[in-house]
Amino acid sequence: MSFFTDLAHQYIDGEWRPGKGSWDIIDFNPFNGEKLASIPVATAEEVDQAYRAAQHAQQAWADTNPYARRTVLEKALKIVEEREPEIAEAIVAELGGTHLKAGFELHLAKEFLREAIQLALRPAGQILPSPTEGKENRVYRVPVGVVGVISPFNFPFLLSLKSVAPALALGNAVVLKPHQNTPICGGTLLAKVFEDAGLPAGLLNVVVTDIAEIGDTLLEHPVPQVISFTGSDKVGRHVATVCAANLKRVVLELGGNSALIVLDDADVDYAVDAAVFSRYVHQGQVCMAANRILIDRAVEAEFTEKFVAKVASLTVGDPADPATQIGPLINSSQAESISRLVDETVESGATALLHGRADGNLVSPSVLTGLPADSPVLQQEIFGPVALLVPFDGEDEAVRIANDTPYGLSGAVHTGNIERGVRVGQRIHTGMIHINDGTVHDEPIVPFGGEKSSGLGRLNGESMVEAFTTQKWISVQHGRSQFPF
Repeated sequence: MSFFTDLAHQYIDGEWRPGKGSWDIIDFNPFNGEKLASIPVATAEEVDQAYRAAQHAQQAWADTNPYARRTVLEKALKIVEEREPEIAEAIVAELGGTHLKAGFELHLAKEFLREAIQLALRPAGQILPSPTEGKENRVYRVPVGVVGVISPFNFPFLLSLKSVAPALALGNAVVLKPHQNTPICGGTLLAKVFEDAGLPAGLLNVVVTDIAEIGDTLLEHPVPQVISFTGSDKVGRHVATVCAANLKRVVLELGGNSALIVLDDADVDYAVDAAVFSRYVHQGQVCMAANRILIDRAVEAEFTEKFVAKVASLTVGDPADPATQIGPLINSSQAESISRLVDETVESGATALLHGRADGNLVSPSVLTGLPADSPVLQQEIFGPVALLVPFDGEDEAVRIANDTPYGLSGAVHTGNIERGVRVGQRIHTGMIHINDGTVHDEPIVPFGGEKSSGLGRLNGESMVEAFTTQKWISVQHGRSQFPF
């Protein structure tokens, strides 16, 4: 496909070029195995070139009138809108997203670009009083300089854009490394959008590479001051450790094991709809997905019957078919891992109300219940189409089970009493929770992030200003200070 081959390059200092590594990253369509592109990997030397180009270009960009920076972002939004059908097809082909998922991702991407446009004008300084006579304290908001962004495969266009656009709007330069499975949608496609929008060379660089080639160069390099990483908690811990050793700030958006709680007074039919979407959207490859669905025993039988029936009706198949609701997992390793997890969980005592099977990278949905309380699967993130149904007796037990996980990203509570839901939600140790809704939500101005092993820091809205700028104190002595010697 020419769309992919045209973008199958490194993008460094405004130039499209092949990587100098001795091996290629092969970009496959996860549904049919079609080879989309072959990209020679970037070396550590090229990562250095990307960071140096960013450093060289950044100061002039920071000095640019923020209204001019805003204009570039406005053009980028217009380009995304004009090319939306083409980008949607790329999402379907490269990551196996359904048409519904591609539309969802692009809708959010446009919303986040609109917010980034506003962020260009958002940073505000302060004048603070001083106990010293004649002194004035000025506190400025200034860009951090260069930001390193490492993005995942599941929502690659959105989650790359989510850090890249605000960082640029606030006067920074960026080096972006997309996931190896989505190098185009998560990387070079963004470079093309911003290049066509008139972003000056060097401000956005995209390196398609792998830790096997460059080690920790992206993290250890002296130029970037902030690393924004979205991915697994295992890799996130490594990122945090390396960045701490190099005194770099991090924003970590990591995994989840969210609970969707159905209380005894919930609208069962509505809760079923919310739970099915929250668990199976994009084949369950979503950090906010409802891994665990907790159901009050008073409504367990009704909910379970309706939930299983709805899940069984989902269409599994070619993501290019608009009727498909469940497409492929990102690669064969993930498909095999999910199938093995389901088999092992059933062997250890769980009951499969639906037992999904793998056909290539397609894995049909599973619904498991009757899990032993100590089942390891209850503690982990499941990045696939597997739902765990867990009954409980009363609010206190629901809260205990919901909190019995090392993660704390999202969640939901369904109830006929909104304030009851809020009270329960306040007891759940999570960064985000939604009353009478699904668990999968992201909005441009609301702080997004997790607790515990689900991450550090927040993104969106004012949190972007905190993430990608720093404060600088300049004092002015209008009189004369008195010194002791």
